[in-house]
Amino acid sequence: MPTHITLKKTVVVVEDDLRLQQHLLKILEKPADIQPLYAVSSGEEALKKIPACPPDVVLMDIHLPGISGIDCIYELKRKVPRMEIVMLTAYEEEDNIFRALKEGASGYLLKSSTPEDIFNAIRDVYSGGAPFTSHIARKVAHYFRLEKAIEHDNEKLSPRERDVLELLASGYIYKEVSDKLNITLETVRTYVKRICIKLHVRSKVEAIIKYRS
Repeated sequence: MPTHITLKKTVVVVEDDLRLQQHLLKILEKPADIQPLYAVSSGEEALKKIPACPPDVVLMDIHLPGISGIDCIYELKRKVPRMEIVMLTAYEEEDNIFRALKEGASGYLLKSSTPEDIFNAIRDVYSGGAPFTSHIARKVAHYFRLEKAIEHDNEKLSPRERDVLELLASGYIYKEVSDKLNITLETVRTYVKRICIKLHVRSKVEAIIKYRS
């Protein structure tokens, strides 16, 4: 009888608090669908090690000694664009979270989050979601409303790119978009990359918010 194989979502932790770092590695071993790979303690170490051995998802502390978590995002996303980054923060510091989202993060978690919240956030970003609260979403939306030529940027999208972005904006994950449009998952990811380039944004989250504004 065939055995069902669970596809594991690989995770790397970037956290300078060693107690929290080890705690996260330990709890991430529990779910059958999540596999922690390793942890690093600084932005410099993250930039050196992660591109050479990238995970599906990075849990990144906002405040790191030396290079901050926010400063790491752009370089990591440039080298491994398919990798998702979720910021870790001790409290909901709006400006830093907003900056992280602009740089390419897919969401954020409070360090006080329950293990189940952490697991769900990893599953969410892996499936194309974006875990962050509504008032942070409003802050990002307000930023894009202040930018010029949004309508002109949206007009640059092809009909198929609009279809993909409309489905993502409606809450569909990449796999569902793939199924609904009868295209491969890799094609969906390619469309998202093109959309980000045309809308002059760095992440799917920014593209959706800019499209809706």
